[in-house]
Amino acid sequence: MAAICAQWKSCKGDDDGEKNFKIIYKDPGQPIEARVEDLLSRMTVAEKIRQMTQIERAVANPDVIEKFAIGSILNGGGSAPAPHASASVWADMVDSFQDAAMSTRLGIPMIFGTDAVHGHNNVYGATIFPHNRGLGATRDPDLVKRIGAATALEVRATGIPYAFSPCLAVCRDPRWGRCYESYSEDTEVVRKMTDIILGLQGSPPEGHPNGYPYVAVGTTVVASAKHFVGDGGTTGGINENNTVASYYDLYRVHMLPYVDALAKGVSTIMASYSSWNGVKMHASHYLLTRILKDRMGFKGFIISDWEAIDRITSPPGANYSYSISASINAGIDMVMVPFKFQTYIDELTALVNSSVISMSRIDDAVRRILRVKFVTGLFEHPKTDRSLLGMVGNLGHRELAREAVRKSLVLLKNGKMPGKPLLPLDKNAPKILVAGSHADNLGYQCGGWTISWEGGSGATTVGTTILDAIKQAVSPSTEVVYEQNPDANFTKGKGFSYAIAVIGEPPYVESTGDNTNLTIPLGGIDVINNVCNNGSPCLVILISGRPLVVEPYLNRMDAFVAAWLPGSEGRGITDVIFGDYDFQGHLPRTWFKRVDQLPMNVGDKDYDPLFPFGFSMSMNLQSGHHHHQ
Repeated sequence: MAAICAQWKSCKGDDDGEKNFKIIYKDPGQPIEARVEDLLSRMTVAEKIRQMTQIERAVANPDVIEKFAIGSILNGGGSAPAPHASASVWADMVDSFQDAAMSTRLGIPMIFGTDAVHGHNNVYGATIFPHNRGLGATRDPDLVKRIGAATALEVRATGIPYAFSPCLAVCRDPRWGRCYESYSEDTEVVRKMTDIILGLQGSPPEGHPNGYPYVAVGTTVVASAKHFVGDGGTTGGINENNTVASYYDLYRVHMLPYVDALAKGVSTIMASYSSWNGVKMHASHYLLTRILKDRMGFKGFIISDWEAIDRITSPPGANYSYSISASINAGIDMVMVPFKFQTYIDELTALVNSSVISMSRIDDAVRRILRVKFVTGLFEHPKTDRSLLGMVGNLGHRELAREAVRKSLVLLKNGKMPGKPLLPLDKNAPKILVAGSHADNLGYQCGGWTISWEGGSGATTVGTTILDAIKQAVSPSTEVVYEQNPDANFTKGKGFSYAIAVIGEPPYVESTGDNTNLTIPLGGIDVINNVCNNGSPCLVILISGRPLVVEPYLNRMDAFVAAWLPGSEGRGITDVIFGDYDFQGHLPRTWFKRVDQLPMNVGDKDYDPLFPFGFSMSMNLQSGHHHHQ
């Protein structure tokens, strides 16, 4: 003690000495790695384990956070502080958790994460962008970068610094229930779309070390590339199943987008529920540690998926202690527990005490977590910037989403006879019919992961339905007749200039979206039969997360548009079908004829699609595009 007193010319209790004695980890002027090592050296084993713990909002409160010094909190899909909670209510919740974290012994801020996968989609009134399948159709990396930046702003406006996005899955089989979360079946398209990371996190400066996390301070968030690796390649497209592939094929098809993500400074990576050649990804030391951390040089943290370590065993949770040791030793750094965190903490502590998990593995995990927290500026700016509250669902972001919808639409047919196109539609038609399950259903056009986990029906949030957009687009003198499910006689003698049928899939998520027949549901086939071939020409707009079986009905349609899952801004569709803008989208995946052809991807030797990967058409508008009102 005497030597320290001499060095600092003071001892504890002397005010001047306290000011001179800088605690390295609390000093923003110190290099990040020095701050990490200083803080790590001060932490107990218990404090380290708790940094590796992520718990659900529903089991979190300030007392729990303070008592357990919890490192991270999330809200699961549909988990909100209140129905229709405003940005300030979200921010109040996050800040109350943060106050508790900052009052612990070392004052390490917690990091709050959310699934912002097509905008800040858990928050009522946020801008809902098209799901990734539609963005993949745009082939526009600058657009997704701007969407990433807008999403980050809306997430930050609610006090949240961490988004579980982007999904870099390369979906090789549309029967998979998460195929709409994948930009494309083509690895190169997915690689281009990793520019969304530059929007979410900001762009690293020239010379930024590859694999080292980067987050620009301010209105950006921590991103999470997911789900490492091969989630889109499972046999039969079965969710959370087994991807059978050589390492070469796994790397070439599924891993290359992560190479780009690391080059762009992605801060976290989420492991996949799925397996590779029978080994659960969450237990794969080879892929998580030897490949991702050692060979690829990833220096951020690897987070588990929701209860994913439980699912290492069959049935899930059969041996939780084994699940913890297998996953942590494989290289998982933070576990999304999300509920039974006391059991997790107790079991992990026992495994460390009995040396089943080494202190060096714990230290590696905590180093990575602290590194991301320091990089993000959480120690200096732990709380919500309240000046951003108005960003949620703001007009500029809605215009950006509308642009994304316009660019995502793929025209697949225009006219039954060459030289006689139906599109663009006439805005001045005297009388038109609008029909179908998806014409006036905002929840349906947004899809899964919207307000609730599985999505919903009807006016689930703020936006413009396709019917509303049509009414705004046509002339005041046009009579718009809406009939959701017209019968075979409905159109006869009514004098409709044309009919617009909007049909498709209801919202679904994850395993509930796995589908082996891929037929058009919700009476959509009846709508085609009753609206088309009845005197009035018909445009069919398909709202879906993937290609469906349409070959038997295609000859009945005068025009056919794939609109994917467009989100809250239905006017992006009317901007194009009425000719203010032309079609620009390219098919992001192969459109099969029959499900017995699946899996069928571009480059396969027996490639016989209805529409090939990359297919696109336009209306050949002379002026390129006009301005919309």
